[in-house]
Amino acid sequence: MIHKEISDVQWNTITPQLPKPVRTGRPRCDDRSTINGILFVLTTGCRWADMPDKYGSKSTAHLRFQELQQKGIWKKILSKLIKSAHKQGKINLHNISVDSSSIAAKKGETM
Repeated sequence: MIHKEISDVQWNTITPQLPKPVRTGRPRCDDRSTINGILFVLTTGCRWADMPDKYGSKSTAHLRFQELQQKGIWKKILSKLIKSAHKQGKINLHNISVDSSSIAAKKGETM
């Protein structure tokens, strides 16, 4: 899969969802580069160790990925992007199908 870096419009959409950096210790790595690195790994399927150096530290990107996951930030970003795309008419939320494999069923129960 081809990786495209975040555009200015996309960055301005997700920036408010990101947690504010804590001002202690060493200065925080650039969020945009780190997010681009995370998205590179996720879209290409490469290992964290194979992330290009231009995105910064591989361990920082992996730790930031985990932190954002644990805090539910990825869900907030996805929700914001879906709402934005819906407002722009880029997606239609009226016809949605849910795959049955995503719905838990108790053993022995029928619908």
